[in-house]
Amino acid sequence: MDVLEQLAKTFLDWEAMGEVIPEMLAVGLPNTLILAVSSAVIGCFLGMVLAIMGISRNPIPRWIARVYTDIFRGLPAILTILLIGLGFGPVIRILTGSTNPFPLGIAALSLMAAAYIGEIFRSGIQSVESGQLEASRALGFSYGSAMILIVIPQGIRRVLPALVNQLISLIKDSSLIYMLGLLASQREIFRIGNDSAANTGNLSPLVAAGLLYLCLTVPLTHLVNFMDKRMREGKAQKVEPDEAAAVIGKGV
Repeated sequence: MDVLEQLAKTFLDWEAMGEVIPEMLAVGLPNTLILAVSSAVIGCFLGMVLAIMGISRNPIPRWIARVYTDIFRGLPAILTILLIGLGFGPVIRILTGSTNPFPLGIAALSLMAAAYIGEIFRSGIQSVESGQLEASRALGFSYGSAMILIVIPQGIRRVLPALVNQLISLIKDSSLIYMLGLLASQREIFRIGNDSAANTGNLSPLVAAGLLYLCLTVPLTHLVNFMDKRMREGKAQKVEPDEAAAVIGKGV
Protein backbone atom coordinates (compact mmCIF):
# COMPACT_ATOMS: atom_id res chain seq x y z
CA MET A 1 0.00 0.00 0.00
CA ASP A 2 2.86 2.32 0.81
CA VAL A 3 4.34 1.63 -2.62
CA LEU A 4 1.07 2.58 -4.35
CA GLU A 5 0.80 5.75 -2.30
CA GLN A 6 4.39 6.67 -3.20
CA LEU A 7 3.71 6.06 -6.90
CA ALA A 8 0.56 8.18 -6.75
CA LYS A 9 2.41 10.95 -4.96
CA THR A 10 5.31 10.87 -7.44
CA PHE A 11 3.39 10.56 -10.72
CA LEU A 12 -0.19 11.62 -9.97
CA ASP A 13 0.12 14.74 -7.85
CA TRP A 14 -2.84 16.68 -9.24
CA GLU A 15 -1.77 19.87 -7.49
CA ALA A 16 1.65 19.77 -9.18
CA MET A 17 -0.03 19.10 -12.52
CA GLY A 18 -2.44 21.97 -12.05
CA GLU A 19 0.41 24.37 -11.38
CA VAL A 20 2.26 23.55 -14.59
CA ILE A 21 -0.58 22.99 -17.08
CA PRO A 22 -1.40 26.71 -17.57
CA GLU A 23 2.20 27.41 -18.63
CA MET A 24 2.19 24.36 -20.89
CA LEU A 25 -0.94 25.63 -22.62
CA ALA A 26 0.20 29.26 -22.86
CA VAL A 27 3.87 28.71 -23.77
CA GLY A 28 4.62 25.06 -24.43
CA LEU A 29 1.71 24.20 -26.74
CA PRO A 30 2.26 27.08 -29.23
CA ASN A 31 6.00 26.38 -29.38
CA THR A 32 5.42 22.66 -29.89
CA LEU A 33 2.99 23.36 -32.73
CA ILE A 34 5.38 25.88 -34.29
CA LEU A 35 8.18 23.32 -34.24
CA ALA A 36 6.03 20.50 -35.63
CA VAL A 37 4.08 22.42 -38.29
CA SER A 38 7.09 24.43 -39.53
CA SER A 39 9.17 21.27 -39.77
CA ALA A 40 6.33 19.46 -41.56
CA VAL A 41 5.96 22.22 -44.18
CA ILE A 42 9.69 22.50 -44.84
CA GLY A 43 10.06 18.72 -44.71
CA CYS A 44 7.28 18.29 -47.30
CA PHE A 45 9.00 20.71 -49.67
CA LEU A 46 12.41 19.04 -49.27
CA GLY A 47 10.80 15.62 -49.34
CA MET A 48 9.15 16.33 -52.68
CA VAL A 49 12.52 17.41 -54.07
CA LEU A 50 14.06 14.18 -52.80
CA ALA A 51 11.19 12.13 -54.25
CA ILE A 52 11.62 13.72 -57.68
CA MET A 53 15.37 13.14 -57.47
CA GLY A 54 14.74 9.57 -56.40
CA ILE A 55 12.68 8.75 -59.50
CA SER A 56 14.86 10.75 -61.87
CA ARG A 57 16.21 9.09 -64.99
CA ASN A 58 19.61 10.53 -64.14
CA PRO A 59 21.54 8.24 -61.74
CA ILE A 60 23.36 11.13 -60.02
CA PRO A 61 20.26 12.74 -58.44
CA ARG A 62 18.99 9.26 -57.52
CA TRP A 63 22.29 8.49 -55.77
CA ILE A 64 22.27 11.83 -53.91
CA ALA A 65 18.69 11.27 -52.73
CA ARG A 66 19.51 7.71 -51.65
CA VAL A 67 22.56 8.79 -49.62
CA TYR A 68 20.68 11.66 -47.96
CA THR A 69 17.78 9.38 -47.05
CA ASP A 70 20.02 6.65 -45.67
CA ILE A 71 21.96 9.10 -43.49
CA PHE A 72 19.06 11.01 -41.96
CA ARG A 73 16.89 7.92 -41.50
CA GLY A 74 19.77 5.97 -39.99
CA LEU A 75 21.04 8.50 -37.44
CA PRO A 76 19.28 8.76 -34.04
CA ALA A 77 17.09 11.86 -33.88
CA ILE A 78 18.86 13.25 -30.81
CA LEU A 79 22.25 12.94 -32.52
CA THR A 80 21.02 14.79 -35.61
CA ILE A 81 19.59 17.57 -33.46
CA LEU A 82 22.83 17.93 -31.50
CA LEU A 83 24.99 17.86 -34.62
CA ILE A 84 22.97 20.58 -36.32
CA GLY A 85 22.09 22.63 -33.25
CA LEU A 86 25.47 22.57 -31.54
CA GLY A 87 27.67 21.91 -34.57
CA PHE A 88 26.33 24.68 -36.79
CA GLY A 89 25.26 26.92 -33.91
CA PRO A 90 28.63 28.71 -33.60
CA VAL A 91 28.80 29.22 -37.38
CA ILE A 92 25.29 30.72 -37.48
CA ARG A 93 26.18 32.88 -34.49
CA ILE A 94 29.24 34.27 -36.27
CA LEU A 95 27.37 34.90 -39.53
CA THR A 96 24.18 36.39 -38.10
CA GLY A 97 25.06 37.38 -34.53
CA SER A 98 21.97 35.49 -33.31
CA THR A 99 22.16 33.07 -30.39
CA ASN A 100 18.60 31.82 -30.88
CA PRO A 101 18.63 27.98 -31.12
CA PHE A 102 14.97 27.74 -32.15
CA PRO A 103 15.56 28.00 -35.95
CA LEU A 104 18.28 25.37 -35.72
CA GLY A 105 15.84 23.06 -33.96
CA ILE A 106 13.35 23.55 -36.78
CA ALA A 107 16.11 22.92 -39.33
CA ALA A 108 17.11 19.67 -37.64
CA LEU A 109 13.53 18.39 -37.48
CA SER A 110 12.94 19.45 -41.10
CA LEU A 111 15.98 17.60 -42.42
CA MET A 112 14.96 14.44 -40.59
CA ALA A 113 11.36 14.74 -41.72
CA ALA A 114 12.43 15.28 -45.35
CA ALA A 115 14.16 11.90 -45.42
CA TYR A 116 10.97 10.10 -44.36
CA ILE A 117 8.55 12.26 -46.33
CA GLY A 118 10.68 11.89 -49.45
CA GLU A 119 10.28 8.12 -49.28
CA ILE A 120 6.55 8.52 -48.65
CA PHE A 121 6.15 10.76 -51.70
CA ARG A 122 8.33 8.50 -53.85
CA SER A 123 6.28 5.41 -52.99
CA GLY A 124 3.05 7.31 -53.65
CA ILE A 125 4.20 8.59 -57.03
CA GLN A 126 5.48 5.20 -58.11
CA SER A 127 2.19 3.58 -57.07
CA VAL A 128 0.34 5.54 -59.77
CA GLU A 129 -0.29 3.29 -62.76
CA SER A 130 2.10 3.85 -65.66
CA GLY A 131 -0.89 4.15 -67.97
CA GLN A 132 -1.68 7.54 -66.40
CA LEU A 133 1.64 8.92 -67.63
CA GLU A 134 1.34 7.24 -71.01
CA ALA A 135 -2.19 8.60 -71.53
CA SER A 136 -1.04 12.09 -70.59
CA ARG A 137 1.82 11.94 -73.06
CA ALA A 138 -0.59 10.72 -75.74
CA LEU A 139 -2.73 13.81 -75.09
CA GLY A 140 0.26 16.06 -75.76
CA PHE A 141 1.59 16.71 -72.26
CA SER A 142 5.34 16.89 -71.84
CA TYR A 143 6.93 14.50 -69.34
CA GLY A 144 7.35 17.26 -66.76
CA SER A 145 3.82 18.58 -67.18
CA ALA A 146 2.35 15.09 -66.98
CA MET A 147 4.21 14.40 -63.76
CA ILE A 148 3.31 17.73 -62.14
CA LEU A 149 -0.34 17.89 -63.24
CA ILE A 150 -1.38 14.24 -63.38
CA VAL A 151 0.90 11.78 -61.61
CA ILE A 152 2.24 13.65 -58.57
CA PRO A 153 -1.20 14.90 -57.34
CA GLN A 154 -2.53 11.35 -57.44
CA GLY A 155 0.52 10.07 -55.61
CA ILE A 156 0.18 12.71 -52.88
CA ARG A 157 -3.49 11.87 -52.35
CA ARG A 158 -2.63 8.21 -51.83
CA VAL A 159 -0.08 8.93 -49.08
CA LEU A 160 -2.02 11.53 -47.07
CA PRO A 161 -2.48 9.15 -44.09
CA ALA A 162 1.26 8.49 -44.00
CA LEU A 163 1.93 12.24 -44.05
CA VAL A 164 -0.33 12.77 -41.05
CA ASN A 165 1.55 9.96 -39.29
CA GLN A 166 4.76 11.87 -39.95
CA LEU A 167 3.23 14.99 -38.38
CA ILE A 168 2.48 12.91 -35.27
CA SER A 169 6.14 11.83 -35.16
CA LEU A 170 7.27 15.45 -35.48
CA ILE A 171 5.05 16.49 -32.56
CA LYS A 172 6.74 13.86 -30.39
CA ASP A 173 10.26 14.52 -31.71
CA SER A 174 9.89 18.23 -30.92
CA SER A 175 10.42 17.26 -27.28
CA LEU A 176 14.10 16.59 -28.09
CA ILE A 177 14.78 20.22 -28.99
CA TYR A 178 15.19 21.04 -25.28
CA MET A 179 18.74 19.66 -25.62
CA LEU A 180 19.71 22.87 -27.46
CA GLY A 181 19.07 25.08 -24.41
CA LEU A 182 15.97 27.03 -25.39
CA LEU A 183 15.05 30.36 -23.85
CA ALA A 184 12.25 30.45 -21.28
CA SER A 185 9.80 31.82 -23.86
CA GLN A 186 10.78 29.11 -26.37
CA ARG A 187 10.27 26.06 -24.18
CA GLU A 188 8.00 23.37 -25.58
CA ILE A 189 5.68 21.11 -23.59
CA PHE A 190 8.27 18.57 -22.50
CA ARG A 191 10.84 21.15 -21.44
CA ILE A 192 8.32 22.94 -19.20
CA GLY A 193 7.35 19.63 -17.58
CA ASN A 194 10.99 18.61 -17.21
CA ASP A 195 11.99 21.92 -15.60
CA SER A 196 9.10 21.74 -13.15
CA ALA A 197 9.94 18.14 -12.27
CA ALA A 198 13.58 19.07 -11.68
CA ASN A 199 12.61 21.99 -9.43
CA THR A 200 10.05 20.11 -7.34
CA GLY A 201 11.51 16.60 -7.38
CA ASN A 202 8.08 15.32 -8.48
CA LEU A 203 7.46 13.61 -11.83
CA SER A 204 3.80 14.57 -12.09
CA PRO A 205 4.56 17.54 -14.40
CA LEU A 206 6.08 15.07 -16.88
CA VAL A 207 2.90 13.01 -16.71
CA ALA A 208 0.94 16.20 -17.42
CA ALA A 209 3.18 16.79 -20.45
CA GLY A 210 2.50 13.24 -21.62
CA LEU A 211 -1.24 13.75 -21.30
CA LEU A 212 -1.03 16.93 -23.34
CA TYR A 213 0.93 15.11 -26.05
CA LEU A 214 -1.81 12.48 -26.07
CA CYS A 215 -4.42 15.20 -26.54
CA LEU A 216 -2.52 16.26 -29.67
CA THR A 217 -1.63 12.88 -31.15
CA VAL A 218 -4.69 10.70 -30.41
CA PRO A 219 -7.11 12.82 -32.51
CA LEU A 220 -4.57 12.85 -35.34
CA THR A 221 -4.26 9.06 -35.07
CA HIS A 222 -8.01 8.68 -35.43
CA LEU A 223 -7.91 11.13 -38.35
CA VAL A 224 -5.35 8.87 -40.06
CA ASN A 225 -7.60 5.86 -39.54
CA PHE A 226 -10.61 7.77 -40.90
CA MET A 227 -8.68 8.97 -43.97
CA ASP A 228 -7.33 5.50 -44.64
CA LYS A 229 -10.80 3.94 -44.37
CA ARG A 230 -12.36 6.62 -46.58
CA MET A 231 -9.68 6.17 -49.24
CA ARG A 232 -10.05 2.37 -49.23
CA GLU A 233 -13.85 2.24 -49.19
CA GLY A 234 -14.65 5.49 -50.98
CA LYS A 235 -17.26 8.06 -50.09
CA ALA A 236 -20.73 6.68 -49.44
CA GLN A 237 -23.09 7.49 -52.28
CA LYS A 238 -26.05 9.62 -51.26
CA VAL A 239 -29.31 8.32 -52.76
CA GLU A 240 -31.57 11.06 -54.09
CA PRO A 241 -35.32 10.88 -53.26
CA ASP A 242 -36.29 10.13 -56.89
CA GLU A 243 -33.75 7.34 -57.12
CA ALA A 244 -34.89 5.91 -53.79
CA ALA A 245 -38.52 5.90 -54.97
CA ALA A 246 -37.51 4.14 -58.16
CA VAL A 247 -35.68 1.48 -56.20
CA ILE A 248 -38.73 0.96 -53.93
CA GLY A 249 -41.00 0.76 -56.96
CA LYS A 250 -38.87 -1.96 -58.50
CA GLY A 251 -39.01 -3.98 -55.32
CA VAL A 252 -42.81 -3.86 -55.14
